[in-house]
Amino acid sequence: MGRLDDLERFYNLLGELSRKVGGYRRLSECNGQMGWPQRGVYFFFEPGELREDGRTPRVVRVGTHALKTGARSTFWGRLAQHKGHSGGFSPGGGNHRGSVFRLHVGTALLNTRAYPPEVGANWEQGQNAPPAVKASEYALERDVSQYIGQMPFLWVDVPDEAGPHSDRGLIEVGAVALLSNYEKPPIGACVCN
Repeated sequence: MGRLDDLERFYNLLGELSRKVGGYRRLSECNGQMGWPQRGVYFFFEPGELREDGRTPRVVRVGTHALKTGARSTFWGRLAQHKGHSGGFSPGGGNHRGSVFRLHVGTALLNTRAYPPEVGANWEQGQNAPPAVKASEYALERDVSQYIGQMPFLWVDVPDEAGPHSDRGLIEVGAVALLSNYEKPPIGACVCN
């Protein structure tokens, strides 16, 4: 079996997973009371981005949590970081400094939409920012929340212990390696609508 066969098997497994969990979800429709597993791995898809077969949604983000020994983060807690704030002083916003997924989506939005120059100047800077910088980023954080909130995703329950050698970490790294075309002949390329 080659890489293409492995990729086909991976997407077939995702199809089975979709049937098992009742289909894709969207973070904009989710909350912490939905029976999430304690630990898991998620797979996000870009709306309108399909595999080269023209019908299968293509995975664009794989992630997990609690990969440090003793970490107590939960699966929903990680998804909630990606989702952003539902209320509070910045409703609909979020914190891209606590979510690399939010950081990358925000960077893509900065490259395709018009935001004030100071937003782009500070976006990828540091793990914390003064209140004035966060206030200037609010519109972009809100757009990131809306964008990620509409992305379909699947998840798999992996009830292992926190740590760098967890099964979740192995699944995440393996899936990313399989899906990536970096320095490999491209396969599984997308058809974008």
